[in-house]
Amino acid sequence: MTDLVTLAELGGPLAAIGGAAYARHAYPAAYWPTVGLPVSVARLLASYTSTMDACGLTVAPPRWRSLAIKATTRREVRPVPPRRGLIRPTLTGLRIRLRLAPGQEPADVAASAERLRHAWGVHAVYVRDIKPGVVELRLVGFDVLRKVRMPRRTVGDLLRVQVALREDATAFVRDYRAVPHELVLGATLSGKSMYLRNLLTKLAAQPVALVGIDCKRGVELAPFAARLSALATDSDQAAELLPVLVREMEDRYDLIKVRQGITPGTPDEEITSDIWGLPEKERPAPIVLFVDEVAELFLVATRKEEERRDEMVTQLIRLAQLGRAAGIYLEVCGQRFGAELGKGATMLRAQLTGRVCHRVNDEASAKMALGDIAPEAVYGACAIAAELPGLAVVGDTSGGWSRIRTPYLSLADAAATCRAMAHLAPDVPALTPFRPYVRPVSVEDSGPLVAPQPATE
Repeated sequence: MTDLVTLAELGGPLAAIGGAAYARHAYPAAYWPTVGLPVSVARLLASYTSTMDACGLTVAPPRWRSLAIKATTRREVRPVPPRRGLIRPTLTGLRIRLRLAPGQEPADVAASAERLRHAWGVHAVYVRDIKPGVVELRLVGFDVLRKVRMPRRTVGDLLRVQVALREDATAFVRDYRAVPHELVLGATLSGKSMYLRNLLTKLAAQPVALVGIDCKRGVELAPFAARLSALATDSDQAAELLPVLVREMEDRYDLIKVRQGITPGTPDEEITSDIWGLPEKERPAPIVLFVDEVAELFLVATRKEEERRDEMVTQLIRLAQLGRAAGIYLEVCGQRFGAELGKGATMLRAQLTGRVCHRVNDEASAKMALGDIAPEAVYGACAIAAELPGLAVVGDTSGGWSRIRTPYLSLADAAATCRAMAHLAPDVPALTPFRPYVRPVSVEDSGPLVAPQPATE
């Protein structure tokens, strides 16, 4: 009888522990604020000083403090850890600021991030430099990339959109004003198209001209035709569209030069070297060019096609070199991108500041995307598993890199968003001949949304 009572008393705690373990694995977003956060905070408060000492982040106290301790308590003077700020919990982890002691630097704390992760029982620890002498520890309680949930706070600035989630639970923001051109690489089913889909639908809600070159007969970009200002679905159409974009860029430079007619009484704020310095009424709409499967523009079979290829590559390089000031930005996508594509490939890649590398089939492809800007990021890209589509390594020419994952967005929802935002497409007269024809959508109509341009038009 006593044994039965003991088992009954233990059944409740054992069930609670088992339920918590199951929730931690199956529902980490619910487990963290209810169980994980209190436990991690208790560990942090209880072991802060000893953990910092074990990580080598403690320093000798000031001389006046040492003398005061010896004079009042006669106990041993022990090193002191960095001064800790308030603990601020979040839905995915917690944040805490540390004031570094003299002689310490953020790299010292970053080198101990893995030790801090194990000591406080969290998924990851990231260190961010706030200001001289102050760093922020961002503790992430669970793997936020396993099931992506974008932050509630959104970015509403022009040409700044939230595309994916970083591994430190912050949003990855694609800012065309800061990083004008980007290269996106990824093997089949790696999530490259999902990244492009999210990026395009977010830009669709802004007064930005969207231009597409999709040499796969338009199967990737045609569903968004209602919002596109121009679309080329093969190499022949791309060869006609690219010179038009170059001429549009040159016309915008002429507009800037006219505005730069500087007279002695011209105010400084009216002198500009790009379209963003122009008055809003005179400023042309920015253009974002999406190039899907860029290798198709490089592949040739005859000498005549080789001449056309060289022309298109030259025009792309000109847009990449000079387009930023004219408000023209490039988003170049492909499975591989390197010198083997042909003349001009590496020169074009050098102009693409941003890099996004999804899962690739070989290490050479990862080196094409990241090797010239962040060599250590190549190993991170090679470690992406096929079971995690949408996971990618993002970097730029500053050398920084991190892992991101794009949230799932169905093609039907993306196409519906573009149809709803079709009225926001700005009028760019030079691109009118290339605007795709979109059939009106009705309940009874179950055919394709994009049809060939009628012969009468």
